[in-house]
Amino acid sequence: MKRKILSILALVVMVTSASMVFAWGVWGHEHANHGAVFALPEGMRKFFYNHIDFITQEATVPDLRKYTLGDKVEGQRHYIDLEDYGFTNLDSAPRTLKDAAAKYNEKTLQDQGILPWYIQEMTSKLTDAFKSKRRNEILFLAGDLGHYLADANMPLHTSNNHDGQLTKQKGIHSFWESQLPEYFGSNYYLHVQDAVYLKDVTAASWDIIKHSHSLADSLLTIERNVMASFPENKLYKKDSSGNIAKNIFGRTVFSDDFAAAYHKALGGMVESQLKHAIQDIANFWYTAWVNAGKPDLNQLDSPEVTAANSKKYERELKLYNKGKISGFKPEKEYR
Repeated sequence: MKRKILSILALVVMVTSASMVFAWGVWGHEHANHGAVFALPEGMRKFFYNHIDFITQEATVPDLRKYTLGDKVEGQRHYIDLEDYGFTNLDSAPRTLKDAAAKYNEKTLQDQGILPWYIQEMTSKLTDAFKSKRRNEILFLAGDLGHYLADANMPLHTSNNHDGQLTKQKGIHSFWESQLPEYFGSNYYLHVQDAVYLKDVTAASWDIIKHSHSLADSLLTIERNVMASFPENKLYKKDSSGNIAKNIFGRTVFSDDFAAAYHKALGGMVESQLKHAIQDIANFWYTAWVNAGKPDLNQLDSPEVTAANSKKYERELKLYNKGKISGFKPEKEYR
């Protein structure tokens, strides 16, 4: 039977300052890691499902290290400010972290981010853990890698205008990645293709960044256009005192009507990027496993554990095949 572990999110809420904001939000990150388990081949899927509570909650731990523990090296792993690096095109960017470290000093990397390079590093470490069949390391690294891949699928994680601060749209980051999926995600169809092997992890990591960055300007422009059609007193949700409402992390809450209008105007962008995240996570996990020689993961758990989870596993798998991700309840940030 799966162990019930302490809710990491509950710990975060207790010790985090009001300024904290999760990338992709708790809802998005947990759905991305959880859903990716079901896109794995069966030889991996049952092992990952035995530990799906951990994999799901681990999805938010990198943000805990960044915001709550104040880990000084964590922040740069979550983004890359492509404009600040001044690449003439992304094909001219250093391909690996080793290449980047040879070209830029540590302060530049820390300020402008290392996201695609760190994804490559984490994939290599996960491969090593699979080779050695170190169960705890496999789960920890896979959960963390899922977080960074989800971040890479959030367009503003590839831009120096990360919260719309350069275009007077401050607050759009958490609005897009947290409030919208929490409000409308129950209607998303989140089934993706079976995991595929990535022949070139380096190229694949940059392909994600390229695609995400291509959406950043549209994301901002659409919000500006929708906002222009709304009276200012209809933009934000109000609390019982008539003040602009804040979520549990102190972030501004946009009104239901504005959220619905913006979500519709985005034309499925949030749902699509979340599906990309789920697919990418499954692909990178699978690739690390293949590169490790496809070790038998079933040996890492007792048969009794797998048998005890079988009914719930089959039930969740059927729902996933219908596009629904179930079996857990993310902490709500907005409602």
